[in-house]
Amino acid sequence: MNVPLLDVNAQNHPISGELRAAFDRVLETGRFIMGDEVESFESELAEFLDVKHAIGVSSGTDSILLALMALGIGPGDEVICPSFTFFATAGCIARTGATPIFCDCQPDTFNIDFTSAKQCISEKTKAIMPVHLFGQSVDMSACEDFAQQHGLIIIEDTAQSLGARFGDRSCGTMSDFGTYSFFPSKNLGGLGDGGLLVTQNDSLAETAIKMRNHGMHPRYHHQMVGGNFRLDALQAALLRVKFAHYADYTRERQENAAYYKEHLTDLQGIILPIEQDGYEHIWNQFTLRVQGGRRDDLKNHLMAEGIGCEIYYPVPMHQQECFAHLKETQRTVLDTTDQLAGEVLSIPIYPELERVQQDAVIAALKSFT
Repeated sequence: MNVPLLDVNAQNHPISGELRAAFDRVLETGRFIMGDEVESFESELAEFLDVKHAIGVSSGTDSILLALMALGIGPGDEVICPSFTFFATAGCIARTGATPIFCDCQPDTFNIDFTSAKQCISEKTKAIMPVHLFGQSVDMSACEDFAQQHGLIIIEDTAQSLGARFGDRSCGTMSDFGTYSFFPSKNLGGLGDGGLLVTQNDSLAETAIKMRNHGMHPRYHHQMVGGNFRLDALQAALLRVKFAHYADYTRERQENAAYYKEHLTDLQGIILPIEQDGYEHIWNQFTLRVQGGRRDDLKNHLMAEGIGCEIYYPVPMHQQECFAHLKETQRTVLDTTDQLAGEVLSIPIYPELERVQQDAVIAALKSFT
């Protein structure tokens, strides 16, 4: 049986009528950039996250870049971030002229290791960017203590974790800025690019809103240099349709994760992902660790069985060619990151995954020897 890693059509086609109605609604208004659809989407997400300001932007990457710009981070500054993450985390830091300083991660949660981060501190350190990877929160109590101890700004990279929680708080709302992505593969996936920036701080929100539109306020008056980070009205309208179903998407991902955990208890040399007590995991990915140097063998085996799978991430940030010049800034060992890059493999977890498909994934994993 062929089981894709992700099937966006399985999610979008059943609600095609709602999506087309949203398209028609935007078409009739003639308002295609920002406007009422964006404002309504922002209001709905702010209520969901229990955050004061939610600012729709053009992509998850742009939400990170806008956060850094609004906080005045630039040349001469250093920002600590995990090496085990998607490129946008470090790439946006570099684009401001600041220097990403890479730290290690935890082997069980894949999230940032604050013991490693402590070794990265210097007189130039201005911020830390924890990444809520694969749908589970970073230990934000530890992050807040760390930032307070060293006088740091916190920017949460929440691209994969919209609605994940740390205790009773939503990921992305426990910092100066939280950033989100609506790339089609995300739990709330758009029909194109889109992102969100959130903050509880009125002044930061005002700056970010101006910077989102070239730093312009009022019209044709520019107090600062910003960018074109606006969210299209059409994307906002389509995301509003899908957001109405988001609770079901999350529940179904969580049920799929529980089913895997129930039926994959006896795999040899394969470590299942964990869900920490007091955290709500939303399972953007279900990521295995394959020990003994056999990850690529398992990947090939699953693909031969028609099972979609992917490596997130095979090349950590400190090993990327574009960051080779930063080796001299390395202040901590990245042993766990290097180990995970050779072990991780993600299997299908999307909401529309049927039990017969999951059973096929489970059977393929159990037949691996």
